[in-house]
Amino acid sequence: MPEPMPIQWFPGHMAKTRRIIQADLKLVDVVVELLDARIPAASRNPEIDRLIQNKPRIIALNKADIADGNANRQWRQYYAKRTGFPTVLLDAKSGKGVKELTPAVETALAEELSRRAKRGMSGKPVRMMIVGVPNVGKSSLINRLAGSRRTKVEDRPGVTRGRQWVSVGTGMEVLDTPGVLWPKFEDPYVGELLAYTGAIKDQILDVETLASRLLDYLARHYSPLLAARYKLEVGPGEEPFALLERLGRKRGMLLSGGHVDTERAAVMLLDEFRGGVIGRISLEWPDQEQNKGYSGQVEADTGE
Repeated sequence: MPEPMPIQWFPGHMAKTRRIIQADLKLVDVVVELLDARIPAASRNPEIDRLIQNKPRIIALNKADIADGNANRQWRQYYAKRTGFPTVLLDAKSGKGVKELTPAVETALAEELSRRAKRGMSGKPVRMMIVGVPNVGKSSLINRLAGSRRTKVEDRPGVTRGRQWVSVGTGMEVLDTPGVLWPKFEDPYVGELLAYTGAIKDQILDVETLASRLLDYLARHYSPLLAARYKLEVGPGEEPFALLERLGRKRGMLLSGGHVDTERAAVMLLDEFRGGVIGRISLEWPDQEQNKGYSGQVEADTGE
């Protein structure tokens, strides 16, 4: 493969989103930092600490049901110990673990809630902001929290028209915010990991290269899952793109002349990884030694 280019993709609306989040922080009591459990470090926006500063915070690892269970346990311990923030594992799609958010909020806001009680303000709603990268599951989590109670709350005192407050139960409201990326990925692998999960649009990527690199990682760390899902046994020293071709051939993805439609195979692999169809997979672990083995950066095709 030719030497790949690092992914640097920061649409103009992302800068606007960052400004909106910063302006809206004064309206909320607590921030839920939503991470992708499969890539907790890569999906953690390095600008969030600067934006949020001393605001009470919860770390929520979403999509935990399709991440490696051992990695989940290690990441939960890692963030709870390193940050001191309440840290929860959940899966917004199935609803598993979502109920843990309420006690986590109460823990994060213990002092504030105590002050309110002393002032006779216990009925004042707790307001949350959920922040995270695109495709991390913010909308799914808000919908799961709100259930049939989801409403759009507007024209509140001190709230600019257009902000969306969502009622998520007795005494709690969430400010809905769009996902935000950051201008530059200092670690070249961060862009790659975000691309695997769909946080970066496939349209700007060479999806065949991306899928080949994902296959390379899966062959090194999750070969039994490849065998179970695709009947794909990995040969010693097999090149990632050759593995993608074999995968496409096994799935009957052929073009005229018997050539493999590797683009179609790549899209299928990425879709099935993102949906958890292949199995429970984590691409990052707290022990960075376990993260070695990536093939490198991913070439981006901006169309320019």
